Amino acid sequence: MKHMQRVKLYSGFEFVRSVIRAKGFPYPISWVHRIAGVLLVLYALIHINTLASLSNPEIFNRKAQMFSGALPMFLEWLLALPVIFHALNGGRICIYEIYSTKWDNLLLRWVVSLTAGYMLLLGYFMVLGNQRVTPHFFWLCTMIAGLAVSAMMIARLRRSATSLGWKLQRISGTLLFVLVPAHMLFMHLNPEVGRDVLMISERMAQPLIKFIDAVLLSGVLFHGGYGLMTIAGDYIPTRRNRLLFTWAALLILLVFWLQGFILIMSI
Repeated sequence: MKHMQRVKLYSGFEFVRSVIRAKGFPYPISWVHRIAGVLLVLYALIHINTLASLSNPEIFNRKAQMFSGALPMFLEWLLALPVIFHALNGGRICIYEIYSTKWDNLLLRWVVSLTAGYMLLLGYFMVLGNQRVTPHFFWLCTMIAGLAVSAMMIARLRRSATSLGWKLQRISGTLLFVLVPAHMLFMHLNPEVGRDVLMISERMAQPLIKFIDAVLLSGVLFHGGYGLMTIAGDYIPTRRNRLLFTWAALLILLVFWLQGFILIMSI
């Protein structure tokens, strides 16, 4: 039995190596990028559903307790891996597509290195658990950086002949490239912000935070929805099934967007 498992594992490694030799390293990386994107869409929906219970502190605290303890903390840290990889690799894709760079292999190495660096930094802050950062200053600087990067992308794509949806996917990706990793880092620079009902409500009631949360919500769900449509277009063979999948995905994302938007505006 163990011998058969080793054979299967070896065969799997050989298959991956043969794919890399035939199509290059970016090909399996593109698959990892898409898988990470799907995982992040699912996580976003769970996150929205959890925050929607803020109106009932007992239910929210019960859900929050599921993420307390050493094992949940480790899993939460592990979740940062697809988050930061997807963000950094998305930046690499934008640079490759929009600026036609010839240094794609170098960019891939930077993606791996920066992902590892971010994971170590986040893990360090999670273990400390006693940091404080001013929300307004942090998010004002982050939002300025995100808008600046997005403005560069808009200027580059302004005369492009590609579809509006494709352009918005890249523009939203550049904004989320800054905001999403910053959001995850912020939650662990202020550990109680993500656990205490009163502190979460006070933070979300501030106009600047409302604006940023609304941008994050809309950007993540639009970017994820367009990504799901792209995957469906590539791998679902019949037009009818593609349309069914697309409309079902869009309907689910719209329901969760409304749930999240109502929550943001109601606090």
